[in-house]
Amino acid sequence: MAFGLLATLVAPARPAAAHAVLTTTSPMAGTVLPALPKEIRLAFNEAVRVVPGKTQVVGPDGKRRNDGDPAAVDGGLLIKLRDTDPPVGTYVVSYRVVSGDSHPVAGSFMFSVGAPSQPAAGTEPVGTDPIVAVAVPVAKYAGYAGLVLLIGPAVMLALWYPRRLNREPLLRLARAGIIAIGAGTVVSIWLQAPLASGAALLNVSPGELGQVLTSPFGITLLARLAALTAIATQIRRIGRGTRQVALTTAVVAMLVTWPLTGHPRASPYTAVVVVADVVHIAAMGLWIGGLICLWAVLLPRADQRELAVILPSWSKWAMASVYWLVAAGVLQALIQVGGWAAITGTQYGEILLVKVGLVALILLAAAWSRRMVHKGRTARLRTTVGLEAGVAALVLAVSAVLVQLSPGRSADLEPTAAVQAQGFAATLNSPLYAVQFEVYPAVVSEYNSFHAFVFTPEGKPLPVEQWTVTAALPDRGVEPMDNPVYTVTGNQGLGNITFPLPGTWKLTITLRVSEFDQATVIAEVPVR
Repeated sequence: MAFGLLATLVAPARPAAAHAVLTTTSPMAGTVLPALPKEIRLAFNEAVRVVPGKTQVVGPDGKRRNDGDPAAVDGGLLIKLRDTDPPVGTYVVSYRVVSGDSHPVAGSFMFSVGAPSQPAAGTEPVGTDPIVAVAVPVAKYAGYAGLVLLIGPAVMLALWYPRRLNREPLLRLARAGIIAIGAGTVVSIWLQAPLASGAALLNVSPGELGQVLTSPFGITLLARLAALTAIATQIRRIGRGTRQVALTTAVVAMLVTWPLTGHPRASPYTAVVVVADVVHIAAMGLWIGGLICLWAVLLPRADQRELAVILPSWSKWAMASVYWLVAAGVLQALIQVGGWAAITGTQYGEILLVKVGLVALILLAAAWSRRMVHKGRTARLRTTVGLEAGVAALVLAVSAVLVQLSPGRSADLEPTAAVQAQGFAATLNSPLYAVQFEVYPAVVSEYNSFHAFVFTPEGKPLPVEQWTVTAALPDRGVEPMDNPVYTVTGNQGLGNITFPLPGTWKLTITLRVSEFDQATVIAEVPVR
């Protein structure tokens, strides 16, 4: 059931796996430049890692113009270009990188040199293989399930399990948890290679796997495996009166690896969110793992006298776990969601609401169980505990999906690249000519491209001898400023417009089409 929900939730989330957000580009998307620049810069809202061979600049002739892989600088990418005989037309910049929280980010934008043209075919950014997209949250789920199966039995053995009962059932659960964590971790290491490159599940080269293992993501997961090995060698001794300092240290070290490979690593308050996430998953493991131990082992095997001693104490620990689980979860949500609008306006917020609803359902069942414990009525307790554990399995599935989605705090940044592609376009008429022009991207900047075509009133191309283009902002007292525009080919003009302030700018275009004939047209351009 949990895996069914997992598959359902993953399906619509595949296209939106991005976490780092492209904020600005230089040159800006859609601009028309007089010459090919020597380099291209992409800025993201967080640090990114280069995926070798997955970022390219393709010219209108279909040839790559980037000089090797980009360099990661200042929270973005620097792409060097080859300027050998660059053709006139539209260039496509396609990129694929890995964000600070280990998730891939892919996209593309275009700019033109001289004049726009049809972009070359086959320049779309590489997506994520559908099988890989499903396998990643499944591996995450295995890790969460393993934590529950490990922490719950370990604490139960250390604090409550009766000495007369056979320890082996709880040890089997703990070993199953260790195996699940280990398997999920190894699979996650493997999946990171095709996730980053966009390749198929088994299309992984030794070099790509080596890049994963030497990345912060890979090193963290290798540390998880090392801590897990230490736990596996010591788990049998738990609950036998010996001090478990080494085991506790290994468990804490293992727990820290989860936030270091997810959203907390790239959050605005990294240290706070990392600590909160460790508390959150530790409380989850104790609470849900304890429920599984009660349902599967303790309630069927312990007698009423033992349950009368164990259940009240367990109930107090469970309530404390719930408190810390909710407190840490609320703190993370406040930071990761970023605002009320993101709760219902983003997929991250909607899935978070599903998780909150399921947790509320568990709390209702837990309250009923606690009431039966206080009244000493344990006959039906296994049913309610089983309900809690079953819904908790769904919570883990939702959590596995949630960590794959872009946090709500990124919602305001995600439209940034698209905003660059809006611009302003218009056709103005005079008795001498009609001018079709575009100002791109029409934002506060020194570099807004101006691209225009001029025609006779009958619709034939009309050569222009002189362009005079001024921009003024009367509401802010800005007088008309000259902006250079030059004839490219006959009736086509290309130039640059400067907008130093936001507002509705008055763009005045005066065209001289012969020695004695000229006319002026005026447009109002909204500038963000």
